Amino acid sequence: MPTPSLYVPATSRAKRLCYLVLAYLSLGCAILGALLPGLPTTEFVLLAAWASSKSSPRLNRWLHEHRVFGPILNNWANGGVIARRHKLYASVSMLLCFALLLWHTPPLWLQLTAGGGMFCGACWIWSRPESLPVESATV
Repeated sequence: MPTPSLYVPATSRAKRLCYLVLAYLSLGCAILGALLPGLPTTEFVLLAAWASSKSSPRLNRWLHEHRVFGPILNNWANGGVIARRHKLYASVSMLLCFALLLWHTPPLWLQLTAGGGMFCGACWIWSRPESLPVESATV
C-alpha cells in the first residue's frame, strides 16, 4: 500500500540543503544502528524521515517504501507505535552497553549521565504503544 506523500519542502534552498544533509547523516546512523548494539535505529530513521520530508521527495518516498525502515515509519505515523521486539532489542542493547561502560570503570559522573540517559530512553520507549488500538465492531 503506497504511503501518502508527507513531503513539505523547506522555504529556502539553503534550508533544504541542511535538511538533506541531516537526512542522509541520520540515515547513515540508522544503518549503523541496525548493525551495532547500543546505537539506536528507530530514532535515526524517524529523524531521517522528518528531514527528508523537508528536503527530498525521492528520499522520503524511498524511506517510507523501504523493506526495513518503512514499517517503522508507518507504525510511528499511525499512533507512535513501537513493536515489543524493538523495545526489547533497544532495552537489551542499552543494558549491554551500560555493562560494557561499567566494565571499563569510567568516572562516576559519566556512569550516572550515561545510565540516566539510557534509563530515560528506555522509560520513554516502553511508554509508547505496542500496537494500534483495535476498534470494536458496532452491530
